[in-house]
Amino acid sequence: MMKRLLGYTALAVALSCGTALAQTTVKIGVLSDMSGLYADLGGAGSTAAAKLAADDFMKTHKDIKVEFVTGDHQNKPDVGSQIANQWFDREGVDMIVDVPNSGVALAVSGVAASKNKVFIGSGPASSDLTGAKCNANTVHWTYDTWMLANGTGKAIVKTGGDTWFFLTSDYAFGHALERDTAAVVEKNGGKVVGKVRHPLNTSDFSSFLLQAQASKAKVIGLANAGGDTINSIKQAAEFGIVKGGQSLAGLLVFSTDVASLGLPVAQGLVLTGTWYWDQTDANRAWTKRWQAERNASGKIPTMVQAGVYAGTLHYLKAVAALKSAKDGKAVVAEMKKLPTDDPLFGKGTIRADGRKLHNAYLYEVKKPSESKGPGDFYKVRATIPADEAFRPLKDGGCSLVKG
Repeated sequence: MMKRLLGYTALAVALSCGTALAQTTVKIGVLSDMSGLYADLGGAGSTAAAKLAADDFMKTHKDIKVEFVTGDHQNKPDVGSQIANQWFDREGVDMIVDVPNSGVALAVSGVAASKNKVFIGSGPASSDLTGAKCNANTVHWTYDTWMLANGTGKAIVKTGGDTWFFLTSDYAFGHALERDTAAVVEKNGGKVVGKVRHPLNTSDFSSFLLQAQASKAKVIGLANAGGDTINSIKQAAEFGIVKGGQSLAGLLVFSTDVASLGLPVAQGLVLTGTWYWDQTDANRAWTKRWQAERNASGKIPTMVQAGVYAGTLHYLKAVAALKSAKDGKAVVAEMKKLPTDDPLFGKGTIRADGRKLHNAYLYEVKKPSESKGPGDFYKVRATIPADEAFRPLKDGGCSLVKG
């Protein structure tokens, strides 16, 4: 009897070891701005979103374990590259997600390609990620500069805003957004009368705003984001620019920016986005989970953070289909093969150039009298279908596109 019991024990141990060995571990790095001007739109909120995706995935995939590391790229491409290299080479990271800051994202995308790992950009905006700088290891999920330009820029020109002056953040993102919006303005009969570029994360916009004011342009296009957008709008109000007859076009505005500005200052801003927390029941339900994960009931998530959730979830589905995360190019190919489907962005696809396709929306910031409570910021002016929201595949110049 004792021998038989020992035999059963040995068999149980062997089976448990076999189960443990059969389990696949996937390691994800959330690389974001954790302390600077983009921390509110990404940062810790992106980490929370990625963890929610892993939780949802592991409920139905007990054989896959998901682990996380986080890092702060400090909005410096060299820092982002160093972290990416260390994660891929020494810490066993299979995929990096988020990366608000296009300069850092372009660098990380290159590292991912060289190491045959995966990069899913939810935070960066530059359309070059699926254009001239595309690669087979990168997916660009949430939005891009072409989408922003063709949403906000086109709408404003068509309603009479036909002369523009650009106030541009002086790095890859700002340059791309200015370029793409200027092309839309001119294509629709408008004219760019001037531009000025400001340092990233500057606190004083006075000299730049004075140049914009002196230009007499009907529209001052803000080709910046996060804290720079907030500060430029606040200081424009102090200069009385809008009261003087010029209008501001926030080319990339997040709900966190509106929360910081307040509706009395932000009201009337027209902006383009792909996700808003209060737009659907599914978005509201997910927001409650995200707030609980962050232990921050007063905060609201951005489209970047929603994109981190959706991109991470789809990535894990591709890993499950392949039963491995080791070959990054193969995982991205599987992501493109599988139709996307998640509660936040619905059904969609990923194109050959790595561009994720879904609807975009033209929003207008509500007047204080129209808002029903905290976070009730936007009304939808138009829905832009997925096949119109992003640059046509043939026009991007991506080397992955045949013909």
